[in-house]
Amino acid sequence: MSSKKWRGSLTEKTLSPEEQHAKINEIRKMIGPIADKFPTLCSDASILRFLRARNWNTKKAVKMLKETLKWRLEYKPEKIRWEDVAHEAETGKIYRANYFDKLGRTVLVMRPGFQNTNSASGQIRYLVYCMENAILSLNSDQEQMVWLIDFQGWKTSSISIKVTRETAHILQDFYPERLGLGILYNPPKVFESFWTIVKPFIEPKTFKKVKFVYSNHESLKIMEEFFDLDKLESAFGGRNSDDFNYQAYAQRMREDDKKISDLINPGSSFPSLSSVLTESMQSDSLVSDHGCEASDEVGSSSGDEAGSSNLEDVDEKIQGQPSSCKDVANDDALKQPISN
Repeated sequence: MSSKKWRGSLTEKTLSPEEQHAKINEIRKMIGPIADKFPTLCSDASILRFLRARNWNTKKAVKMLKETLKWRLEYKPEKIRWEDVAHEAETGKIYRANYFDKLGRTVLVMRPGFQNTNSASGQIRYLVYCMENAILSLNSDQEQMVWLIDFQGWKTSSISIKVTRETAHILQDFYPERLGLGILYNPPKVFESFWTIVKPFIEPKTFKKVKFVYSNHESLKIMEEFFDLDKLESAFGGRNSDDFNYQAYAQRMREDDKKISDLINPGSSFPSLSSVLTESMQSDSLVSDHGCEASDEVGSSSGDEAGSSNLEDVDEKIQGQPSSCKDVANDDALKQPISN
């Protein structure tokens, strides 16, 4: 992502509902058969997120949508299961809280000081699993999440620039407008130099959602504004003294995975959801012809110029394909809490 371009376009447009609807229709015309083949990714709510992320520029929104589709076809985030990433979670470095904020947004707690693995690709894969799980756990009237980042035990060696850059890339380019608020809680003084390095990776729209909060009375008012202090962990100034329990969390995630798997079962009591998930699993047939395999290396950075030569692959993959790939994590029909 070219930070200079984004830093120079901070003024966000405001469109009327009628203008927004016109933009959605324009996008549908521009993407052609993709809208029919991938109706979930191309739902009104999803298209609006791409449009907002690109400040209502339809050409840039279409490019972003196609890049997201290509990534989902190749990376298959909806197929990641707890057993694939369980070892990454042992220290509680990332977990979905068992509460929502006061706006009903899912909360992901991140503790980079508890890093326990060296594989960049493994760390990113676990992050993607957590993102997918958090989105599927959203209340039906919400589409965004909160990141609570605890800096206890953090040091410069806790996380790499490479992983940080890829985290920003995935969040901003493949999950547009999913982050509602990011709280950096009690970052140490040494974090300032690290922040200076990573700021260029962060788009202005994302940057404005980040708040620095410290253990003082004024800053803690921010926490009380967004969270029920009886549920919020004491590490963030709340009154909940419970520590992360790996075994209990593993059970929650297994139950979530099972609920998702049950929805694929033709005998499920949710036939419409079954068809949505079944179609998402059929993305294999679209990718196999191109021999796409997951790499152990983290992907390259994003940008209007980056990766454009491969966008034609998306159109080629959907031509003549009888079934569609649903972006499960973007499916409004699935946006219901799958566990507490």
